[in-house]
Amino acid sequence: MRMRLRDHTASILVTLLSSAFGVLLLQGTSVLTTLVAGDDISQKQSVQLALSLVAVVFFAIAVYVGGVVTANTVGTVIAGRTRVIALYRLVGASATSLRRAVAVDGLLVGLVGSVLGFGVASGIASGSVGLGVATGAIPDLSYELFSIGLIVPVVAVILVTWLASWVGSRRILDVTPIQAGAAAVEPSRDEASARPVRNVVAFLLIGLGVMLLAGGVALGLVSMFGLLVALLGGILSFSGIVLGAPLFMPAILRLVGRMLGRGPAAKIAAANAVRNPARSTRATIGVVIGVTLVTMFAVAAQGYVDTIMRGREAYPADYGDSDQVLSMTITVFAVLFGFSALIAAVGMVNNLSLSVLQRTRELGLLRALGFTRAQIRGMILAESIQMTVAAVGFGLVLGIVYGWAGAQSLLGSIQGGGFALPSVPWLVLVVAVLAAAVLSTAASIAPSRRATRISPVAALAVE
Repeated sequence: MRMRLRDHTASILVTLLSSAFGVLLLQGTSVLTTLVAGDDISQKQSVQLALSLVAVVFFAIAVYVGGVVTANTVGTVIAGRTRVIALYRLVGASATSLRRAVAVDGLLVGLVGSVLGFGVASGIASGSVGLGVATGAIPDLSYELFSIGLIVPVVAVILVTWLASWVGSRRILDVTPIQAGAAAVEPSRDEASARPVRNVVAFLLIGLGVMLLAGGVALGLVSMFGLLVALLGGILSFSGIVLGAPLFMPAILRLVGRMLGRGPAAKIAAANAVRNPARSTRATIGVVIGVTLVTMFAVAAQGYVDTIMRGREAYPADYGDSDQVLSMTITVFAVLFGFSALIAAVGMVNNLSLSVLQRTRELGLLRALGFTRAQIRGMILAESIQMTVAAVGFGLVLGIVYGWAGAQSLLGSIQGGGFALPSVPWLVLVVAVLAAAVLSTAASIAPSRRATRISPVAALAVE
């Protein structure tokens, strides 16, 4: 079984962005290191160590987010092709062979996307440095943009995409040949809850991750290596949240759905979140990832700026004229943070669009029961609104916690650091919330129009 090219489009784009992110990260760190080499603040080993640690953390985040989004995308595609997979099983194909085919597709997707990402990143880095030197924004120094180390993010993204495809295709194991004669059915709430091993693992990951986050913050008061502990805690805890999301996200969605009114469209929209927890979770988690990333980087960057400013006021001789370093660091981080948000946005739009298109049969049934096209579109818009509100609220909380923990664990031990409360740039967060709302709405309205243009009889015949 091979997925169609259009099924791979979003995954290729995600791997391209992940690879470009990793390559740009290494190149940006190299440029920053060269740029600040002659500055007073850069003479301190702590600054060099901080740049290296930030590079490792940002790259790990880029690869991790790419892997989560890719696995989520593959899972969404497979969920919509249950009947096709069941037909393959009916004619003798084994679940293992089908999963292997999906994994091979993932390997090819990772290879194509990573190579393209390397080219895109190299072009952006070379062009940006050339433009900066030409305009006088940065001095004309010997910047090392290309090194053997750049192959690391390329290879890492290829392997992560292959692994993510294998993990995302695990749903194939649940498909039985008898499902070839029926429409694809998502796991119910009871089925999603009746997975004790998965649920226990999810809660263990969350608990262990929270403890490591706290440990990283505490260690960060005496050493910058607390950032690595906090990074591991963040990855483990968020993995647990993604794994256990089908248990609690539907309840959050239903609570938000009750605020949308008591009309038929609003009631069905609210009920769908609980009736199909796997589907609603897959669509929502993309928004959570995007908002969490944007919030995390915004809070961490604001914490970095505040710490440097406190250090300049308290220790002017040690920090010297750090304006250029501060400006360039924020610029590089802003570009990298933009790439992270774009990775998550692609996954969010793709999963929301697929979730609507794969419900053509369900929408046809509602049309046959008397729902008008306007009511169908209203129902999908209501679902999009409740997903956005629930996911944005949840993502903001996670992003503030992760961003604060990252900044605190990295900067707590430097002069001007110490323990500080989260620095929240509310303007940036408001823009991120509005962007998430626009993206999620646009991602659901367009495919819903295509789905509702099909007559009820034709829609019911869709496999």
